[in-house]
Amino acid sequence: MNYINKCGNLLIDNLDLKNPEHKETRRGFGDALVELGKSNPNVVVLGGDVSGSVRTDLFRDAFPDRFFSVGISEQDMMGTAAGLALAGKIPIASTYGEFATGRPFDQIRQSIAYSQMNVKICASHCGFTVGPDGATHQSLEDVGIMRILPHMNVVTPVDYNQTYKAVTECVKSEHPFYIRFYRDNSPNYTNPDAPFEFGKADTLYEGTDCTIIASGLMVWESMLALELLAEEKISCRLINMHTIKPIDRNAIVQAAKDTDCIVTCEDHQKIGGLGGAVAEVLAQEYPAPVEFIGASDTFGESGKAVELYEKYGLSFRHIAEAVKRAVKRKK
Repeated sequence: MNYINKCGNLLIDNLDLKNPEHKETRRGFGDALVELGKSNPNVVVLGGDVSGSVRTDLFRDAFPDRFFSVGISEQDMMGTAAGLALAGKIPIASTYGEFATGRPFDQIRQSIAYSQMNVKICASHCGFTVGPDGATHQSLEDVGIMRILPHMNVVTPVDYNQTYKAVTECVKSEHPFYIRFYRDNSPNYTNPDAPFEFGKADTLYEGTDCTIIASGLMVWESMLALELLAEEKISCRLINMHTIKPIDRNAIVQAAKDTDCIVTCEDHQKIGGLGGAVAEVLAQEYPAPVEFIGASDTFGESGKAVELYEKYGLSFRHIAEAVKRAVKRKK
């Protein structure tokens, strides 16, 4: 199946839902860093004691004089990154999502967001798919934490290809960015040559009965849900909302007008993340029924990613049921 956006750009080529290619989104980050290191001498990278895990080791090995390890001191990482930005560098700070946002929030707020420093915070191991690492490492609040900050851009790419694009593109802007991605191998299905623009959602599939607005790995789960829904003759539009802030208001409003109901899907708390951002737009511009897929005000636990998605209501089967609930709520 080919997915084509309204401009005629091929976004997904020959998609095989049963046997997709798998690649780590964190590897897309690491590969992008190496290319940026080659093309832009001002790019520097900061890491904690997890360089091998978040794949900043690829940049470290290629450009050791431009890599700074701050140890397990995320507050210092963000303050140092702000200082490097003041010196004209483009610092990319990376660690696990939970520790990239919660521990150094004050430094991010004061030294990066308030000061509008050109710092890119790139966080791996986000969401439930950290799996066995358990609740302390499952970053389910990071989008809400970062979205609330003025001047901060928040991005959740869907796969290796889009993570690579997001990282390489963000350095072209002088604004602060937060980009979240994941640990495990996951389906890699977007066209590497497809256009990518922050703040512009990708409409992957057209439909008339409901719109699913998803981010990150939940876009793949939504694709699986489409197959179930098609068996019941339910037609769904699917939107990849890779940029949570600034969010594509036009895509949201148009979807509500065309399909009359929305389902949001995110590997994050329902409160404060993608779902909240979509609901805010609809409340202001075009109220419509919304169902939310995400963590229901709970911490996670240790387990395999697929098991956690089932237990906490994020799997494709839960998405399909949410669509049916949303359709019933339509006027």
